[in-house]
Amino acid sequence: MKSHVRTLQIAFTYIGTIVGAGFATGQEILRFFTRYGHWALLTIMLSSVLFIWLGTKMMVIARRIGADSYEDFNRHLFGEKAGSRISLFTMVILIGVNSIMLAGAGAIFQEHLGLPYQAGLLITVTGSFFLLKRGMSGIMQLNSLVVPLMLTLSLIIIFNTFGLPGAGRFLFLQTDSSTFGAWMSPLLYTAFNLSMAQAVLVPLARHTEDEQTLVRGGILGGIGIGFMLLAAHFAMSSQMPGILQYEVPMGSIAFRLGSAVQLIYLLLIFLEIFSTFIANIYGVSVQLQQRLPIAPALVTPLLMLFCYLFSQFGFSSLLGLFYPIFGALALVWVSMLLRAPLSPPPPGPEGKDKAKGITIVAVKPVVRGRK
Repeated sequence: MKSHVRTLQIAFTYIGTIVGAGFATGQEILRFFTRYGHWALLTIMLSSVLFIWLGTKMMVIARRIGADSYEDFNRHLFGEKAGSRISLFTMVILIGVNSIMLAGAGAIFQEHLGLPYQAGLLITVTGSFFLLKRGMSGIMQLNSLVVPLMLTLSLIIIFNTFGLPGAGRFLFLQTDSSTFGAWMSPLLYTAFNLSMAQAVLVPLARHTEDEQTLVRGGILGGIGIGFMLLAAHFAMSSQMPGILQYEVPMGSIAFRLGSAVQLIYLLLIFLEIFSTFIANIYGVSVQLQQRLPIAPALVTPLLMLFCYLFSQFGFSSLLGLFYPIFGALALVWVSMLLRAPLSPPPPGPEGKDKAKGITIVAVKPVVRGRK
């Protein structure tokens, strides 16, 4: 029973890490899949297979090499120097994304709840600080709440869409976009999201003792991501092309289903921002603890303060410059992950810490250095 619970926690954390606020609003699905018409069904299936295969492979490799952070993992893929530089660039992107996420939380409080913008920022930062005291278990517990809520909303939207005149439109929707663009899109989407998700998936794998539980969680998580992609695409296809005009396309669908669904949707958007913010802060904190000669207890508060300060300004233009570069880098990263052989499984337990009940496994240590 314990292994089944752990499998679900891993799956929920995987789904919650990939399915961020951009996914929940519908913009990512619309941009990467739905706008490509009838190709979208096939490209979503391709993306789902990649999430199942590569996400699981990444976690298994991370566990076998004993990687504590995504920098350790990147050094394993690219070598010491290149891996360190790629991790540094990834950290800049993650901090920028966190600042945007924090600003989004403030906007939700201001625009939808009638509360001050700063209240949204402070509540998010304060809640994150206390939850992160629980470490990886806190992230897993949060996603165990958020992801079932997302899956429930997806099911509600699917059942509602079945009754609409355009329900079958996703099978034959026309598009003016190129076939090349349609098939590149799932590769870019998967590469970008997995390269960002490594910040939390790598330490998650490191803290999982049973590899089979990790594999089952990765497979189940990839299936869940694919299901949610299909659900959102199915719903938005029925509203094409009019839905293209909305900034929050999934919101336009949810708001038609009554005030209860609307409230669930707003709560979901906030929780998605909250869970993504916490996951990224955790991953970057682990990396910074390896790089900076300061007390680990100070790293997370200083990082959140930095994100809070930058959330006061527009980061969109800076990310608009970095995102295309990071997208290209993500494709290179995935190609290296595809080629990376699975390290031999770590040997069996060589001893146990009886006081703590922790199995000590002999694994090849990852060489780290402070920069």
